[in-house]
Amino acid sequence: MRILMLAWEFPPKIVGGLARHVDELSTALVKAGHDVHVITADSEGSPEFEIFKGIKVHRVKTFRPKSIDFLGSIYQLNLGILDYAISLVRDTYFDVIHCHDWLVADAGIALKRAFGTNLVSTIHATERGRWQGIHNEMQTYINDMEWLLTYESKGVIVCSDYMKREVQDFFGLPSEKVFILPNGIEMGKFNYDFDHLELRRRFAMDHEKIVMSVGRMVPEKGFQVLIDAAAKVYGNYNDVRFVISGKGGMLENLRSQAYNMGLGDKVLLTGFMDDDTLNKLFIVSDIAVFPSLYEPFGITAIEAMAAGTPIVVSDTGGLSEIVDHGHTGIKTYTGNSDSLAWGILELLFNPEYANKIRENAYNKVSDVYDWDKIAFNTLDAYQKILNI
Repeated sequence: MRILMLAWEFPPKIVGGLARHVDELSTALVKAGHDVHVITADSEGSPEFEIFKGIKVHRVKTFRPKSIDFLGSIYQLNLGILDYAISLVRDTYFDVIHCHDWLVADAGIALKRAFGTNLVSTIHATERGRWQGIHNEMQTYINDMEWLLTYESKGVIVCSDYMKREVQDFFGLPSEKVFILPNGIEMGKFNYDFDHLELRRRFAMDHEKIVMSVGRMVPEKGFQVLIDAAAKVYGNYNDVRFVISGKGGMLENLRSQAYNMGLGDKVLLTGFMDDDTLNKLFIVSDIAVFPSLYEPFGITAIEAMAAGTPIVVSDTGGLSEIVDHGHTGIKTYTGNSDSLAWGILELLFNPEYANKIRENAYNKVSDVYDWDKIAFNTLDAYQKILNI
């Protein structure tokens, strides 16, 4: 098949999990013998066109006046993608145009209408779910664009049963139009040869356990709950250091929260961390915690499992589906710092239990979340969508 992916982020431009999803799915599709093009936003220092791991990557430079707001910049990006894609689609037949979230909806819908190409969309998260409702005009606009994209798409892909229920409830989609395909993991990405002790010493003393987490510093990721839980962990277990990585609007507030709670030297908020260091941190950490309040899937939990690190998660969304409580991880009550602290302490005080969870989790990831299997199922979904 010849597939055109539209995505607002793609490596080296990485804002959230969407970039890695498009990268790794496209790589697996190319590996399976298919022709994949990705049109995405420009990234400073990157070429306009390159073949990256077999993927034909087209980066759009927009030469219009700089937008004064976020929605304006997204509209300009869509105009740029559309302008670039018209010549590509005119000269090359594509079996599928695959849009990733509302951020590229305008371009995808216009291409579908102009060329009659089959439009597929993946909804990675919804605005209504992220904010537990629609509360202002911008959220109303984004929600409406999500509805429009799902309406115009011949098939809609989501990453979990939780998200299938969400898009059906929010957008009135028939069940047969929605396909569940989980995110995946490249199992070899954690095959590192490095000095574990040297890496650990960047973050903790030799006698301390490392509890790590990673994500965007936004309310729905629940890091404010994790910092509250850290204080309760220290009431029972002293030799532990919390390392939380990621950037976002809440970063300084979270640093202030930790400092005001007397945890300034015990909770390290690193800000952005490059992929190489992050992958190594996954490997050397004793526990990984993901305290999200809203989580459509939870790719970072999969990464921890693949790295061989036992996990504690909030019992919500995709995380709830990934983790079998007491077998591949520990589930805790969402938004409840007492419960989260309990889950962390269960693993700190019971290393044999933690090791069994680690082994079970690794086996589940290799069986269920391998990208080659997900690419095969994605192609099967494409075929079913084309035959609708």
